Amino acid sequence: MTTKPTHPILMEFPDRFETERLLVRLPLPGDGKEVYQSILESLEELKPWMPFAHLDQTEADVELNIREAHVKFLQRSDLRLLAFHKDTGELVVSTGLHRLDWEGRLFEIGYWARTKYAGQGLVTEAVRGLEEFAISHLQANRLMIRCDERNVRSAAVAERLGYTLEGILRNESLDIVDGKTLTNTKVYAKVRGHEFA
Repeated sequence: MTTKPTHPILMEFPDRFETERLLVRLPLPGDGKEVYQSILESLEELKPWMPFAHLDQTEADVELNIREAHVKFLQRSDLRLLAFHKDTGELVVSTGLHRLDWEGRLFEIGYWARTKYAGQGLVTEAVRGLEEFAISHLQANRLMIRCDERNVRSAAVAERLGYTLEGILRNESLDIVDGKTLTNTKVYAKVRGHEFA
């Protein structure tokens, strides 16, 4: 007799993990203030790549978004994670697993860095930790990173961590700044049996 896969909401797995310098955990009510401050400090670097950086958000808007992310984590419909520096307690990276396919165990990794912590290897550290988390706790079969072809820093994270560039999707989306120019998207991935066991 074949058993149906467990419903994602019933899955038990940790809601946090640590790396050498980071505590990475699910968003909690009250995190909105720190995330809002991080977005404000990083707006110029985020605007070319992140749609949310173009919204006229208040701290309350961000807190609402954080609470929604908390609920989605519990529902297993999206797994956003926040990475805090162990020494300063400040948010340094927002990351997570998105576009979840629980039956296939296929996940997309996303990330952005707080500007004052950029260039210190913290995004790479957070993503490496998230990758290990997805493989060991979620039995990931495929991990994917997508980024605008022009986003050199984002692509460098995938390349440093040994992700394979599977292809470039040409004219795949509209530029989020001008809303007119078609842009190309790089698709990187690691899959079970090739880049991990």
